[in-house]
Amino acid sequence: MEGKKRASWSGQVAFILAAAASAIGLGNLWRFPYLAAQYGGGTFLVIYLALVVTLGFTLMLTEITIGRATQQSQLTAYSRLHKGWGFIGLIATVVPILIVPYYCVIGGWVLKYFVTYAQMAFTGAQPMGAGAAESGAFFSGFISANFAPFGYGILFVLGCATVIVLGVKNGIEKSNLVLMPLLFLLALAISIYVVCLPGTGEGIKYYLLPNLDCLCDANGKFSVATLGKTILGAMGQMFYSLSLAMGIMVTYGSYMKKTDSIERCVRRIEVFDTLIALIAGLMIIPVVYMFAIKTGTPVKEAMNAGPGLMFITLPKVFAMLGTAGTWLGLAFFALVIFAAATSAISLYEACVASVCDLLHIERKPATFFTGALICFLSAFSALGYGAWGDITVFGLQFLDFFDIVTSCFLMPIAAILTCLFVGWVIKPKAIIDEVEVDGHPFRAKHFFAFMVRYVAPAFVTAILISEVCRNLKIGGWSI
Repeated sequence: MEGKKRASWSGQVAFILAAAASAIGLGNLWRFPYLAAQYGGGTFLVIYLALVVTLGFTLMLTEITIGRATQQSQLTAYSRLHKGWGFIGLIATVVPILIVPYYCVIGGWVLKYFVTYAQMAFTGAQPMGAGAAESGAFFSGFISANFAPFGYGILFVLGCATVIVLGVKNGIEKSNLVLMPLLFLLALAISIYVVCLPGTGEGIKYYLLPNLDCLCDANGKFSVATLGKTILGAMGQMFYSLSLAMGIMVTYGSYMKKTDSIERCVRRIEVFDTLIALIAGLMIIPVVYMFAIKTGTPVKEAMNAGPGLMFITLPKVFAMLGTAGTWLGLAFFALVIFAAATSAISLYEACVASVCDLLHIERKPATFFTGALICFLSAFSALGYGAWGDITVFGLQFLDFFDIVTSCFLMPIAAILTCLFVGWVIKPKAIIDEVEVDGHPFRAKHFFAFMVRYVAPAFVTAILISEVCRNLKIGGWSI
């Protein structure tokens, strides 16, 4: 720990920026646009926003309040409130320990693309071929290399460790004061440029206007099953986008002052995160839609989820825009570096804070110990497509395995247990009393109590069941 007194944010703005920075990550930049495009654009947006202000609000407020009430990271916070329920903290700690290594590997991929676009912009080189026709081969060649993915990933880890070792105020807080404004301004500038491009109008309509046809079956009739998939898709995105059940919000809440209003902070974090997610869609969907129409590619195929969208499709889109596209690509990958870094820092911090609280050691050795563990685990994801490509876990590459275990299983399980713990063990009043400390009103306390007891555990259980069905290919629940 940082001395005998726990570190704290300098104020409410610093906390909101840090929590929003954690929430704004790669999920907002490649998964959100894909899901919005797949599930009817504006229809998905309406459902997503409704879930953010209800379910997202409940889960985020719960985690932040647990952190502030106990002044502990997620590993030890739950046992402080009830000794018999400390295992929730263990699950919530395993999540960032497994996520941050592969997240830093993907951050290394982004760093590689930023360097590549800088080379293209300043030297005129075309490493992906004319029109980025070989972008797929370029990407495959890089991630399957024997050392490069690991090397770039280590650089990303070292950058995050540098921020973490400086502490809460001098490291995380100050880095967010620089990165978050840059991230927002870059995202806004790129989205304005994209919106003003000729030919993107139809893509903007596709993204923003509700399309009820997406809720119908092949016969054109309204489908309850399709609506269910859309809601579950929006819930899953909201879950990942707001950094829930990763230990981050508990840890960041533990640095929060009693004089700050938790309810007000959560609402502002939601606004910030949702705004960036919406802007991310404006950056990506219109130009990819235009690219799909011009090349005769099905829109859903062009909006393919995951790495394919960012590292294969978008370079082709940028190439279609000529020289301006090269500079746009450079700006875009700079933006993605900022987004990936802020989220990776928060994941890393959740791990470091847990080590500090458990072992009662200083931040610096905890950072180095955790960093060494992250580097070791990152080797599996970094080399899983190359030197260790023949080794799989249940038929999955290491990166995919870690992603599925954490996001599809451990995170929903941790969230369900947290809801049961708060709703039925320590009771909602424990959270409400902490929110109302120092005379702060909790206007939504009755809504919160109902949500955390009944609605939130039911909804998160639905996410868990759908993910189990999707991964085991049961019932066609493909989200």
